[in-house]
Amino acid sequence: MKKRFPFRFGTTSYIIPADIVPNVEYLKDKVDDIELVLFESDEFSNLPSREDMQRLAALAGEHDLTYSVHMPLDVYLGHPDRIERERSVGKCRRIAELTEILPKSAYVLHFEAGERVDINEFSGEEMLRFTEGVHDSSAMLLEQLSVPASSICVENLNYPYDLIWPVVEEHGFSVTLDVGHLEFYGFPTARYLERYLSRAKVLHMHGTREGKDHNSLSYMNPAALDMVMQALELDSGNERVFTLEIFSEEDFNTSCMTMNRFLA
Repeated sequence: MKKRFPFRFGTTSYIIPADIVPNVEYLKDKVDDIELVLFESDEFSNLPSREDMQRLAALAGEHDLTYSVHMPLDVYLGHPDRIERERSVGKCRRIAELTEILPKSAYVLHFEAGERVDINEFSGEEMLRFTEGVHDSSAMLLEQLSVPASSICVENLNYPYDLIWPVVEEHGFSVTLDVGHLEFYGFPTARYLERYLSRAKVLHMHGTREGKDHNSLSYMNPAALDMVMQALELDSGNERVFTLEIFSEEDFNTSCMTMNRFLA
């Protein structure tokens, strides 16, 4: 699938059961972009060493790879406590510093209020605090990260993207349009493509199986996949990454088989 599409075709750094560098070694001739899924907590961290980063940079140079850097999931930029938001911004800064030498297509970022917090259940006052919090965190983030705002791509999650769009727009961020999430949570994929695709530098693609997302693209509604591919063809002038956000070799292979029908 490398160099077969008018966008950078990619997947995650967890396709084979191994660390990040072996995964990149495995994928280097198969994709154009690799999403680095990074974790950092008191219990567990998969952050590559400086030596690993040198190796990732070398592989990118040798095989025309870019990396989309997914900020850690325990970053809560909409938390009501400013100290927690400052901690989250600091974690993003450390990831940006660690990956500085890599050729990057984007930084992928979530706007969340806390661990297992459902924003859809917020009262009006809680929603206001959340949006004020992500606005405050966004300003801190841009002060501390020496990267263009447009390289930071805020992902749609389980709540309406309209809630955070004013923050994304005001700070000049781009969008990570997770089509798998749209389908999984029942949002109108056509409307999201029409409204946000022009600002989307990253698309996350995955199917739903047995009530769970992040499965092979073969489980995505074919009509939704066709809709995405048609929209990308009409908007082919913008550079973007099409990421299979899946986590197994079998899902990768069957997803690639699904994409074969779009090859000329």
